[in-house]
Amino acid sequence: MKTAYVFPGQGSQFVGMGKELYESDASLKAMFEKANEILGFRITDLMFAGTDEDLKQTRVTQPSIFLHSVVLAKSLGDSFRPDMVAGHSLGEFSSLVAAGALSFEDGLRLVKARAFAMQKACEIVPSTMAAVLNLDDAIVEKICSEITAGGEIVVPANYNCPGQLVISGSVNGINDACEKMKAAGAKRALVLQVGGAFHSPFMEPAREELASAIASTHFNTPVCPVYQNVHAMPVSDPVLIRENLIAQLTAPVRWTQTIQNMVSDGAARFIEVGPGKVLQGLVKKISKDMEAVSA
Repeated sequence: MKTAYVFPGQGSQFVGMGKELYESDASLKAMFEKANEILGFRITDLMFAGTDEDLKQTRVTQPSIFLHSVVLAKSLGDSFRPDMVAGHSLGEFSSLVAAGALSFEDGLRLVKARAFAMQKACEIVPSTMAAVLNLDDAIVEKICSEITAGGEIVVPANYNCPGQLVISGSVNGINDACEKMKAAGAKRALVLQVGGAFHSPFMEPAREELASAIASTHFNTPVCPVYQNVHAMPVSDPVLIRENLIAQLTAPVRWTQTIQNMVSDGAARFIEVGPGKVLQGLVKKISKDMEAVSA
């Protein structure tokens, strides 16, 4: 029986996250304090006692979720024995650190660089995202292509589970897409409260900036295969891991396909490592009878 560990992305943050870990063990506390030092501000203050608004800022959200996830994985000690790992968007960085492909410090520096680069990209051109529910992926893709062909950019961004696809694009394009998705039979097509169009061509400036940071970072061979977002396939080669991490910023997160591939490769149990339970819900929607629990 193979165990898959999965790591959440943006949207799973909550005020108070990580506080119990910080107070439970001196070595874990030291990791939080190291993060404060690397980031140049006390992220622990915002995580433990900030506001929801504080935690929604990309520069805070991404390091917070990464930090919580990686420290939680560390707290599992010898019981953390993954046969395979994957992370949703930002969570891919957490999974790489947990699997030994990146050091904690280097992983956090990359997440910091990624968060700031994405924040900057969001400020260049207004853009947004929307969740489309209960509509076939092929229909969503067709509507996105038609709108893009008409001059506005709209692309699939997150294949979260069957019947739940998030799209990214220009503000006008997303508004147009939502109307067309509803007309095509979507149960809901809802614009999300996000900073910009993640996993779309609007993130190209961020991709270039992140590529530079990744180029100067050392990667190891992970202790188990990492199923990466870009193609949902298992990877162990550090060179390919780097390339896929860079491509991830402008490509869709293929989460449905990732879980399906992990199950095909023998995963019988999924353990979510990080704040919230979002991924457990998605796993059960993708593979009905699969066991999915929190770490």
